[in-house]
Amino acid sequence: MDDSGTRPAEVRFHSDDSPLTGLATQYLDTLLRGERHTASRLILDAVGEGVSIREIYLHVFQPCQYEIGRLWETNQISVAEEHYVTAATQLIMSQLYPRIFSTQKTGRRLVATCVSGELHEIGVRMVADFFEMEGWDAYYLGANTPTKGILKTLKSREADILAISATITFNLEAMKEMIMEVRSTDVGKEVKILAGGRPFNLAEDLWQKVGADAYARHAQGALSIAEQLLSKT
Repeated sequence: MDDSGTRPAEVRFHSDDSPLTGLATQYLDTLLRGERHTASRLILDAVGEGVSIREIYLHVFQPCQYEIGRLWETNQISVAEEHYVTAATQLIMSQLYPRIFSTQKTGRRLVATCVSGELHEIGVRMVADFFEMEGWDAYYLGANTPTKGILKTLKSREADILAISATITFNLEAMKEMIMEVRSTDVGKEVKILAGGRPFNLAEDLWQKVGADAYARHAQGALSIAEQLLSKT
């Protein structure tokens, strides 16, 4: 136990074969102690020493978010702690943006958003950043963006892919309705729709039921699947 008499959360990652598992563990332990600035320094130092931002996203940020969700679900941490870690990671991600947005562009465009009522937006934000690192123009709209606003952005940005995230089953109906509304428009008939979020990882045919063109388990997979979708057009 720590000095307050509270048993600390037991951080555990499913994959120990990643070269950055040690960094990920140290990063999450540091955030769970409330040391955001130290966690930020860990990431910036790693990047300064030659670790790619892509690797930081895939092997530190992404597994840490999965693990923080597990810790919350098993009552090892409070919702306040989960929110703190997520907010801190979003802030640290933003510190890397000058490097991310310097990538040479490919001409591909992504619009990324969450369904209405969805509060967990960091996953789709990671996806948008990952596309940006690969030279796409990624337009991240965040949570609670009205469908009319999404349609306007799809048209004005001439988007190739629309990525939509839902992290809880309750929001799947809202995603289905959003996709139906998008598909009913001229711009929506041209864009490919990629679904993502925890429910889709649990039921791999779920993306078909909400009307998407495909789904992705993680940021790297989303990029590969998007390229495959566009190669078929």
